Amino acid sequence: MTHLPDRLIAGYRNFMAGRYSSESDRYRALAKDGQSPKTMVIACCDSRAAPETIFDCGPGELFVVRNVANLVPPYAPDGQHHGTSAALEFAVQSLKVKHIVVMGHGRCGGIGAALNRSAEPLSPGDFIGKWMGLVKPAAEALAENEMMTKAERQTALERISIRYQVENLRSFPCVKILEDKGRLTLHGAWFDISSGELWVMDPKTGDFERPDFE
Repeated sequence: MTHLPDRLIAGYRNFMAGRYSSESDRYRALAKDGQSPKTMVIACCDSRAAPETIFDCGPGELFVVRNVANLVPPYAPDGQHHGTSAALEFAVQSLKVKHIVVMGHGRCGGIGAALNRSAEPLSPGDFIGKWMGLVKPAAEALAENEMMTKAERQTALERISIRYQVENLRSFPCVKILEDKGRLTLHGAWFDISSGELWVMDPKTGDFERPDFE
């Protein structure tokens, strides 16, 4: 018989004895009535940057889609399989979320791969390489800047990429129409894994600022 990893079994037991026990009524209500989150978060797969943990949200509060480097492919109704686009469509059209947050983070492996032009593909399919091609123009421009250190280029692209993804969101008609009507707001955020700092993108200038959360 195949078992889950011991760490997951132990974690599940803690969950049932702790959080589920204290919030059982909420879980039952969500099961009966369905979900109605107000915010969608497009985040990275990185195990160190879980939105639910960072924002201390409970069940039913966030609709989260995670992929390598928190990317949003441009609108492309081409008949292919589009996981992120499908999640976006469902969040906007069915759940009717009021906010979409693109949340990047420091030391992102996908962004690092985009900057490393000499890296060999991880497999013949080179799925990550093709995926990170979405930020290739910005990555190439930064890679040629010899005045920036490797760490500076990494952080710069992590933040520049967030701006690109917010613009890609606007390529979806359902997003653009609702934003123009004031019924949907787009946000950018960047989380520093090392310090725990959260930087928020100014919607007018694109600058990342650290708000006073005290």
